[in-house]
Amino acid sequence: MRYDAEKWITLRIRFIGGFFVFFFSLVVCRAFYLQVVKRDHLLKLADRQHQKIVPLTPARGAIYDANGSALAVSVEMDSCFAEPKSIADLDETAVRLSPVLGIPKETLLRKLQGNRNFVWLQRRLTPDVVKRIRSLDIDGIGFVKETKRFYPNSEVAAHVIGFTGLDPEGLEGIERRYDTTILGGTGYLVTERDALGRDVALKGTVVQNGAMGHNVVLTLDKNIQYIAEKELARAVDGSGARAGTAVVMDPHTGRVLAMANYPTFNLNAHGAYHPSLWRNRAVADSYEPGSTFKVFLIASALEEKVIRPGDWINCEGGSFSIGGRTIHDTHKYGSLSIPEILKYSSNIGSAKIGSRLGASRLYSYLRNFGFGARTGIDLPGETGGTLRDWNQWYGIDLATVSFGQGVTASSIQLAAAVSAIANGGTLMKPYLVERVVDSEGNVIKSSSPQPVRRVVSEATATSVARMMEGVAVEGGTGTNAAVEGFRVAGKTGTAQKVDPVTRGYSLTKRTASFIGFVPADRPRLTILVMIDEPKTSPYGGVVAAPAFSSIALQSLCYLKVPPDGIVRSKPKVVEAKAGQHAEDELPAAEGEIVDAGEGAVMPNFRGMSMRQALKAMEERGLNVRLMGSGRAVEQSPRPGHRIGPSDQVWVKFVPSA
Repeated sequence: MRYDAEKWITLRIRFIGGFFVFFFSLVVCRAFYLQVVKRDHLLKLADRQHQKIVPLTPARGAIYDANGSALAVSVEMDSCFAEPKSIADLDETAVRLSPVLGIPKETLLRKLQGNRNFVWLQRRLTPDVVKRIRSLDIDGIGFVKETKRFYPNSEVAAHVIGFTGLDPEGLEGIERRYDTTILGGTGYLVTERDALGRDVALKGTVVQNGAMGHNVVLTLDKNIQYIAEKELARAVDGSGARAGTAVVMDPHTGRVLAMANYPTFNLNAHGAYHPSLWRNRAVADSYEPGSTFKVFLIASALEEKVIRPGDWINCEGGSFSIGGRTIHDTHKYGSLSIPEILKYSSNIGSAKIGSRLGASRLYSYLRNFGFGARTGIDLPGETGGTLRDWNQWYGIDLATVSFGQGVTASSIQLAAAVSAIANGGTLMKPYLVERVVDSEGNVIKSSSPQPVRRVVSEATATSVARMMEGVAVEGGTGTNAAVEGFRVAGKTGTAQKVDPVTRGYSLTKRTASFIGFVPADRPRLTILVMIDEPKTSPYGGVVAAPAFSSIALQSLCYLKVPPDGIVRSKPKVVEAKAGQHAEDELPAAEGEIVDAGEGAVMPNFRGMSMRQALKAMEERGLNVRLMGSGRAVEQSPRPGHRIGPSDQVWVKFVPSA
């Protein structure tokens, strides 16, 4: 019996001992889990319970031009905060700070009387304001370093660089497109809280500085950008226009050297300007290119061999009916060669070339030149323009698209497309960011020239470039674009704008443009100038071409490009005057009588056959020496000039190809 009792006692002791061992093991495991496995997580929870995190403005990387000049930098400034719990007299503090901060006393007092023990009074103060606040020596008022975006050149390249908000998040331009690259890591100001979650004094505050973002180096050249902006502003103001755009590109690489818009704005005070002025018109706006499109039409037709440079086309005396509509030229032309159609900008000649090429082939080439699609340039808000599928062209559409109506394009699209003619037939992707580097100067990412596709052969591109040279020489529509000492290849453009009310073409609103490249024989720069709604003259050769010439000459001198071996003088400048008519603005080769006085006027024999020339001589009573046979290609004196008694009067004919 006694044995059974001892056995039962032993069993109970073992049971109780095992029970304690089991629960002790659970406690040990739980302690190991909390103190080892979950240690980091629980420390963070503890920090959250007794710390308050105040985020500080991240430091953004800088933006530089191609030569290393700073276009955007982050400047370290002091931000002022208050610890209301540490301020003895809130009312007196508000009174003393109000005139320094420029904040009403009542507003400051409301901030200080809140339940929080940390409150921002004003962010990013100027050094003189900080000095005045420190001199007040108020307990509970402190400062912490933050960064503010600053643009050293104010308005230069404003639309390309863009700007940031207070956050500071990139809102426009490169600042927005590369926001995640430029934006650094966020810094923190850490405050202590008591067991009830109330803020306590900030003594011993931990400030974690933000990491600097990456720097961005652009393809822009600040000096060429300044030249483009200066000359564009002069052209817009001089013509009384609404706005304007200028683009300068390297035609061989696609690097954008300048991109100007006018009116512009000050990046350091962008809030003072209407948001419409922030828009980068060079990429965000599209317009009907007008006669500049004839370059791509002729290039396409030559490539398809539906025309040859020596062909002649009857321009119907300035009026031609097609698709139930009538097309007009500025002057009454007879037969014109292909180069003359480009030189004199004949709409009728272009329409006939378009008819030979056909809608499907013209559409295909225009798409290959990049129209109707975004270029992919590294800027936000780019438009692709409009180019309807050729199956949707009806009636006169083929003719109007041939001379740049019924289709829209952006300035950057046109510059890229003309660059394809300049570089031998390859469309290059335009780009603005050369490379991204870290704060130590290590290259994180770099860009290189990117060919998109070959559009036309080198032979075709060379042939079109030679034709484009005729536009800027005496007799062409773009003589104002000539650059002394250099050969210029270009094209003028004038297009009516669509009236948003009538949905038809406006009778008064036009865009005038000139686009080309220099030097024509060894292109270094592609330059486009577009003037929106000029008042003095609607013609690109009058209001846009002079700006092209000035930008080209100054940029070539800056780049130390040597002039041609044969020094070329600039033709007589055609000036724009308010109230002038079209026929008064265009060069003599288009029919104007330029020499006053006695004597017969030399008619325009170009394109005439021998029989037509003899008939014209008989009607005017002229004695002209005729040389050669075929079609007239050259004459002296020039059309529109008076024939003096001692002048040698002749017309040269060559056989049609």
